Amino acid sequence: MTAARVIETFRARGATLAVAESLTGGLLAARLVDVSGASAVLRGGVVAYATDLKVGLLGVDADLLDRRGPVDPEVATSMAAGVRVRLAADVGAATTGVAGPGAQGGCPAGTFFVAVSLAGGDEVEEHHVDGDRPEVRAAAVEAALALLLRVTG
Repeated sequence: MTAARVIETFRARGATLAVAESLTGGLLAARLVDVSGASAVLRGGVVAYATDLKVGLLGVDADLLDRRGPVDPEVATSMAAGVRVRLAADVGAATTGVAGPGAQGGCPAGTFFVAVSLAGGDEVEEHHVDGDRPEVRAAAVEAALALLLRVTG
C-alpha cells in the first residue's frame, strides 16, 4: 500500500500534507484517508476541476493557464505550491491531466502531471499511460504517491 507508506513516512517525520487535484477529482485524498492515522498527516485537499478554480483557490497564474492550459508541468507545480501554502502544510501534492476519452488542449488522453512542493523546492513528473478514465486516474494517484515517497522518503 503506497498510501500507507506515505502516511507512515509523514507521521514519522511529524510532517503534514495537502493535496490539489484536478484529473483525480479527490481520488488521491480518498486513498490517503483510507489509511488509519491519516488525520495526523493530511491537512486537507482541494478539488479544482474547473480552470478558474485553479486560479481562485490555488493561486495558479491566470496568464500561465491561458498560455499553456491546465495540462502543464508549471501548472502542476503551481497547484502543489498553492495548496501547500493555503492549507498550511509542509508538503503539497498535485495532479492535473487528461483522463479521456478524448484529447484536451492538444494533449492526448492518458497524459498527466504530478507535482510535489516543499519549502525547499518542487518536483514534477510527466506521465503517459494507456487505459480508460478509471485506469488513467488510478495511475495518476499511484504516480503522485510514488513521487511523494521519492521526494520525502
